[in-house]
Amino acid sequence: MRRFLMLVAAAVLAALPGVGLRLTGLQVGPIGETVSFGAAILSAGFLLSWGAEAAERHVSVGLIVAVVALVTVLPEYAVDLYYAYQAGKAGPDSQYVHYAAANMTGANRLLVGLAWPLLVVLHWLRGGGRAVELTRGNAVEIISLLVASLYAFVIVLKDTISLLDLAVLVAIFAAYVWRVRGAPEAGADEDEEPGPAAALSDLPLRSQWAVMAALTLVACAIILVSAEPFAEAMVSSGRLLGLNEFLLIQWLAPLASEAPAITVAILFVLAGRAANGLGALVSDKINQWTLLVGMLPLAMSAGAGAVTALPLDARQGEEFFLTAAQSLFALALLLRLRLGLWSGLTLAGLFGIQVGLAFWYRSDEARTITTLSALAWVYLGLAAILFVLNGRRLAALVRAVVSELPSDATRAPRSTGGRR
Repeated sequence: MRRFLMLVAAAVLAALPGVGLRLTGLQVGPIGETVSFGAAILSAGFLLSWGAEAAERHVSVGLIVAVVALVTVLPEYAVDLYYAYQAGKAGPDSQYVHYAAANMTGANRLLVGLAWPLLVVLHWLRGGGRAVELTRGNAVEIISLLVASLYAFVIVLKDTISLLDLAVLVAIFAAYVWRVRGAPEAGADEDEEPGPAAALSDLPLRSQWAVMAALTLVACAIILVSAEPFAEAMVSSGRLLGLNEFLLIQWLAPLASEAPAITVAILFVLAGRAANGLGALVSDKINQWTLLVGMLPLAMSAGAGAVTALPLDARQGEEFFLTAAQSLFALALLLRLRLGLWSGLTLAGLFGIQVGLAFWYRSDEARTITTLSALAWVYLGLAAILFVLNGRRLAALVRAVVSELPSDATRAPRSTGGRR
């Protein structure tokens, strides 16, 4: 409990400079504001993750999980939906449209291209073997993400993300949550759950809920205060430093909002539960690839005061195409219910290439578009080969999803993006 209180105090203290700047109106320049408000959002993410981790000990995996999942990734949602809302106010030709798409695609690609390989490498370094092994109990996550990834290509063909897409993507996420409704209550394995929030189990139940509510409310307040200035400071910092603000928003902002999820997944690996860590990150991907993508046109419509769609121009269309292709390739690697060391390194290598080329061609829009398209086709070619080689395994996963949920106690506990 002492360690938990110290971590909470550290998170709150890290958020105070950003909150203070917003409340007092003081200005410390774009770079100082980016650091201050970014630290606040990062700290709030950790507070949310600890509250959600503790809460899932006492609630069954069901519809409430969707709410928990949404709250846990609120830092990423807050920044991206702010850009989409401003895009609605400024019009479909504004830079905010590009910023919203950039932040969303960056977050999704960073999660798969950096976080997944990181878990595999850490698992190997600590002597856990050359692969993170999943079970048939993870088939629901894999197939749900496959359906969402395939639908992403429909969005690519339309070059817009509309409210109709919101309905479809929410339906996919709802079906996923409904399908895992029979999972054991989260509290069933609370003695094994890593993380600072384990200390709360020593408190009376009413006190536990009070602490969880306090963590969530404080974190939400910090995010609401910090999201808008952080988003604007990112743009101003890029212009001040002569850097491409599009790339800063695509890669730097998601690092702050995704750090808590990645950190807790690492804790799973260090606790000898790599399958749980990878399962949680797959579930986070489902959350972002459905709800986050789908809510962008909703936020844009709110900003415009009328129903509208988020347009994808040539650059954003290729960014979305590349993100969908990467997602399909990553899923193809999971068809054998394992993510091996070489598979993880391949994901990381391709991710590093795309980030490096994006910065290399940052001033050449035409070359950037060509590069994004080429990399997307590389992902799709590799995915096609793996799907052909593992066709029977894919069929087995589909059968596992449409059949009754496994009842054995050995399957890997699942998360819908909220387990931290």
